[in-house]
Amino acid sequence: MGQDTIHVRMLGTFSIEWRGRIIDDTGNRARKVWQLIAYMIYHRHRSIPKEELYALLGGGEEDQGNLKSALRTILHRARLMLNQLGETAGHDLLIRQGEGYAWNNDFPIEVDTEVFDSQCSLALSVEDKAQRLYIYLAALDLYKGDFLSKFSGEAWVIPLNTYFHHLYLGAVSEAVAMLEEQRQHELAISLCRQALKTEPYSEQLYWHLMRNLLDSGDQKGVVATYEEMSQIFFDNFGILPDESVRALYYEANRSVSHQALPLEAVMEQLREAGDREGAMVCEWDFFRVLYNAMARMALRNGDAVHLAQISLVPKEDKPLARRSLDRAMINLQDQIRVNLRRGDTISRCSISQFVILLPQANYEDSCAVCERINRSFVRHYPHSPAELKYAVQPLEVAE
Repeated sequence: MGQDTIHVRMLGTFSIEWRGRIIDDTGNRARKVWQLIAYMIYHRHRSIPKEELYALLGGGEEDQGNLKSALRTILHRARLMLNQLGETAGHDLLIRQGEGYAWNNDFPIEVDTEVFDSQCSLALSVEDKAQRLYIYLAALDLYKGDFLSKFSGEAWVIPLNTYFHHLYLGAVSEAVAMLEEQRQHELAISLCRQALKTEPYSEQLYWHLMRNLLDSGDQKGVVATYEEMSQIFFDNFGILPDESVRALYYEANRSVSHQALPLEAVMEQLREAGDREGAMVCEWDFFRVLYNAMARMALRNGDAVHLAQISLVPKEDKPLARRSLDRAMINLQDQIRVNLRRGDTISRCSISQFVILLPQANYEDSCAVCERINRSFVRHYPHSPAELKYAVQPLEVAE
């Protein structure tokens, strides 16, 4: 198709390019105008009844009079918008057809959603892996974001958005698998990072990203990716990454230098940095390791070790706002840390709870520690919408 072809992008920013000129929906102006144009382009193979356009504008039968006037106004503004592509483009492209309106198909047009869809279908029918990968990569290059992302809440957009989103993720999965077979790790990493912009909670994408980072020798990248993922999952769902993802994290952390290290260098790497006052705060994965190590020591030595759980609960009978909960958890962590000994260990185990390892402390002493934390929290934050509950029990040791 030559210069006279109209090029339309609906994957991400909605834009129309024709004869060297381009208009797009950036900004929040003329939302209904842009939606009308998008709807008529997507359904351009038929005449669209006025009643259907009334429904698009969000009115019912009782609003017919007002909707007729509103539709005329929006059509007029849509034509003015399209006139930025050419002096008469608005009336050339949006035409009256029977009892409705239509997009004028006499002008050649290329829409990215249709090219993307056909390319993905073509890739599935090609047996040669190299050619299939080439087609997938060309298709994925078209996907600049979800379908009409600024209109994602509109009823007619939602199923199409879902369809193209799933089609995109399937194409990414196929392409990444083939790139891994060919050991093209850098390109696989790039595809995963791009896909995570539209699917930020996909553990599968994170796994492939970390796997390819590890295979390319970027252990620091694996660790940074895992920490970023952990934060996202914990902040949004209060959960930790899947075991398969954690396994890659452990593998990256186990990577060692090819050169022998003197003991002094090893100790320097192990030495704790930062504030050493109060209890040690660690991630849940490391807390689990410490728990099991301490349980083994307790079994061998007969020491008293208790586990305390401190929970934040709302004072009133309604859930805390997320912002209030996050702030209260930060405050609580500070109070737990400063009210414990340097040999104690803290970790956040859920969105509203901490667990504490208390070595060489019997049940009564452990309860007293929790009471001290509670009093300190109330004293420092008397107007907090949350209060503390705690539970204490001895470590469970498998014989």
